[in-house]
Amino acid sequence: MPPELIFLLQLVLGYVACFLCFRTYVWPKLKSMEPFDAQRAIATLHSFRFFGLVFILPGVVGPNLPHSFAEYAAYGDLATGVLAMLALITARTPSLFWLFVVAFNLVGVADLTVDYYHAIQAGLPARAGELGATYAIPIIYVPMLMITHVTAFYLLLRSQPGLARRPTMT
Repeated sequence: MPPELIFLLQLVLGYVACFLCFRTYVWPKLKSMEPFDAQRAIATLHSFRFFGLVFILPGVVGPNLPHSFAEYAAYGDLATGVLAMLALITARTPSLFWLFVVAFNLVGVADLTVDYYHAIQAGLPARAGELGATYAIPIIYVPMLMITHVTAFYLLLRSQPGLARRPTMT
C-alpha cells in the first residue's frame, strides 16, 4: 500500500476513533457543565499545544520534513497553546477569559486548516515517514484538537449570556 494511502487512511480513522471516543465519554460531560467550566476544560487540553514545537526539533523529525509545513505547524500550535494558557490564567476575569477562549479557538482552527493546506502543498502524505516520532500528532492529536475546537464554538454559540459570564472556580 502506498504511503499516501496509509497516511490518509490513518488520518480518517483517527478522526472516526476520536469522534467516537469524544461522543461517548467527553461530550456527555461537557454538555452537562456550565459553559465557563466546559470552555476551561477545552482550554486545558489546548494549553498543551506547545508540544507542536517538536516539528522543528532536529532529530525528532526527518531532516527533509518540508519547512513550509513544519514551521507553520510549530508556531501555530505554540500561539494556540499560549492563548489557551492565557484563557486559563485569566479565568477570574471573565471578560479576558472569554476573549482568550475565542482567540485560541479561532487561531487554533486557522492553524490546523493552514497546516492541512501546507501538508498537501508539500506532499506530506507521500513523505509521512519524515514526521518521525511526530507521526502520531496528525493521526491522533490533531483530530482530537479539531473536534474540541468545533465543540468550543458550538458551546459558545449555544451558551446563555447570563450563564456564560459566571465563573465557577473550583
